[in-house]
Amino acid sequence: MALVLTAGGAWLYTVLRANLLDNVSGRTELAAREVAARADAGPLPALLPAPRDGVDVVLVLDPRGTAIATTRPSAEPLAHRFAALRPAPGADTASTVTRAMGGQRGDLVVVRATPPGAEERYVYALTVLSDVDDATHTIAMGLLAAAPLLIALAAGLGWAVTGLALRPVTRIRTELAAVTASELDRRVPEPPADDEVARLARTVNATLDRLEQAVGRQRQFVADASHELRNPVAAVRSQLEVALGAPGGPTPESVRAALADTVRLQRVAADLLLLARFDARVPPGATEPVDLALLAAEEAARRPAPRVPVAVDAPAPVPLRGRAAQLERLLANLVDNALRHAASEVTVRAYVMDGEAGRCAVLEVADDGPGIPSGQRERVFERFVRLDAARDRESGGSGLGLAIAREIARAHGGDLRADSRTDSRTNSRSDGGALLVARFPLPEEAGEPVGKRRFRDF
Repeated sequence: MALVLTAGGAWLYTVLRANLLDNVSGRTELAAREVAARADAGPLPALLPAPRDGVDVVLVLDPRGTAIATTRPSAEPLAHRFAALRPAPGADTASTVTRAMGGQRGDLVVVRATPPGAEERYVYALTVLSDVDDATHTIAMGLLAAAPLLIALAAGLGWAVTGLALRPVTRIRTELAAVTASELDRRVPEPPADDEVARLARTVNATLDRLEQAVGRQRQFVADASHELRNPVAAVRSQLEVALGAPGGPTPESVRAALADTVRLQRVAADLLLLARFDARVPPGATEPVDLALLAAEEAARRPAPRVPVAVDAPAPVPLRGRAAQLERLLANLVDNALRHAASEVTVRAYVMDGEAGRCAVLEVADDGPGIPSGQRERVFERFVRLDAARDRESGGSGLGLAIAREIARAHGGDLRADSRTDSRTNSRSDGGALLVARFPLPEEAGEPVGKRRFRDF
């Protein structure tokens, strides 16, 4: 603000002084031209009438510097001092600021006069600049006196406005500093205005919402994992204790039961480790050509005698690039889930579909069981969730299969969702049953000829 006031004051002082000098110079030149016009018309009296408009003195000299006429008697000292100023060749006027009449500064203007039939005359007009100096001095003193007050006022206003603007930021910082792991439900105050501070507060609250949800999911996951691991560990321990306490040593049945529980414990631990890797966003490994139709056929072949038959509907190759082991795990989890609920049949379909978002590879697993209620179709993908509370944990699985399948689908750029049993190609809906649909985006160049060529590469 001090720099702005200094620059503004200097500009105002310069502009005002230049304007006053222009006015004085014009007034002085006009007085000189009036006398020059009279000199052109005829002889001039030795004593001229006093000039008007504040001009102090008018003096007429011949080319030799001799005073011919003047508005003041005894003008010889002025004639000697003014004679050095003459208009340039080809010009009829000249001006300068000089010190005259008692050392005071004055604006001096000379005008060439050319009487007919006579030698040239030079008319000098002088205006003392005391009024200009007084006016500019008053302005300068006023600016110097007012500048400290204006700077102090600007500083106070800046301090007050900045403090008022940053007060919400201080409240946000204070409230955010009070957020701890045990108080994740706290939120920062949101100012009513729609400015950057209000948007910052909303962004911070949205971040705290996500943080609270993430911590809640982690705590629930840890609690569920502890519960899931405690059951098989307790079962293995009790079986081993019974086997050690039996007369004659452990029986084969007790060893097999302990081995089965150990395998189940190992499976749950592996599932937890896989989900932890997905949560940590561990970089995936290298991709390779994978055919979903071929995976479906191999999955059905690996189950020679399932509880209900597994039918495969994949008349054409469905190629994409991905991680074969993870896609096999996704399909196995979906088929396992369908076999647990199917009444008479499980159907696996694989095909390529054109949609508004482009071409995508589709993998469907349908069963004719009780189906999934519409309000539970997202909940089934939560970890350790079992919709059938009456089903025991051994026959019902660990509740991680569908969660792992969705994470695998999303790791491949796709998604997995649940629906009622529907044929996505004919859009015909069947009564009862569940449908799990995984979609994977395909590159733009993945047309039918490219798909066949990729399938031949297998």
